Amino acid sequence: MIDSRRLQVLAEVARQGSFNRAAAELRLTPSAVSQQISALERTLGTPVVRRSTRGVELTQAGLVLIDAAEAITAELLTAQREIDRLASVRVERLTVATFTSGGQRLLPAALTRFTAAHPAVELTVIESEPEDSLPLLRSGAADLALAYHFNGPPPIADGDRSGLSWTPVLEDPMWIVLPAGHPLAGRSELALADLAAERWVQGCVGQSDLLDHYAALGGFEVRVACRGTDYQFAQSLVRAGVGVSMIPEVALTTDPAGLVAVPLAGPGPCRYVGVALPRRRPAPLAVALVRALQEALGSLPENALTRTQ
Repeated sequence: MIDSRRLQVLAEVARQGSFNRAAAELRLTPSAVSQQISALERTLGTPVVRRSTRGVELTQAGLVLIDAAEAITAELLTAQREIDRLASVRVERLTVATFTSGGQRLLPAALTRFTAAHPAVELTVIESEPEDSLPLLRSGAADLALAYHFNGPPPIADGDRSGLSWTPVLEDPMWIVLPAGHPLAGRSELALADLAAERWVQGCVGQSDLLDHYAALGGFEVRVACRGTDYQFAQSLVRAGVGVSMIPEVALTTDPAGLVAVPLAGPGPCRYVGVALPRRRPAPLAVALVRALQEALGSLPENALTRTQ
């Protein structure tokens, strides 16, 4: 039987990249950490780490164990929260992780419905991109994650070892945002190849590879004026004439002055929004918020940004 304490030690070694730093975090001696790892390896009959002058790396067996350790930790945290709830009358809490534009445009209507039905629940919202919010969910630090992926498979697959489930909730098509006086602003739609000569303002780190891929299909190379991490900032730069941008519909600015958004001709890139939950025993309040979100999505107001028709 694998000792769960030894799994925790291995997980900390993986996070820190060394026995010494892991020992400091765990308040153990480096020798004690080494002994725990050695005992784990004896139990398994195979190495779980490789030691080198650059630090400690996981073997394939170690990587499998880390997946298990994260899933077990999340399960234990979920169980502890449920036991705490049963043991005493406490304030019910729900922690939601969300990407920025989802938090600005998708969550508010859902939260209005949710808080009306559950006025005593203490809500916490964490702003984070999917690469951070999904680990928060796996660790038990969040109960639900509103996340997205671009073209291709979702970040969670049925039956994978993530311990999470993925529910698609919205297709979020990409639009080209131009300064209002741009020569192409009167078009009913645009292909990326129409913008081969433009400089681009990027509003999301993860969008860079997507834009490069579709630009290559259009026969040109992207010239970047700004690599940003905020779609509102990107649209401000477009308004100032710095370049053009590709923006998901949900993230289009509610301040349309000086901008025009034109739909991309298909087939084109798209952002897909979904909700991630723990696969086993999701919090009932998280499930209730997912229902509220699905109801709210049917009543989203039309984006106020000027669009060409």
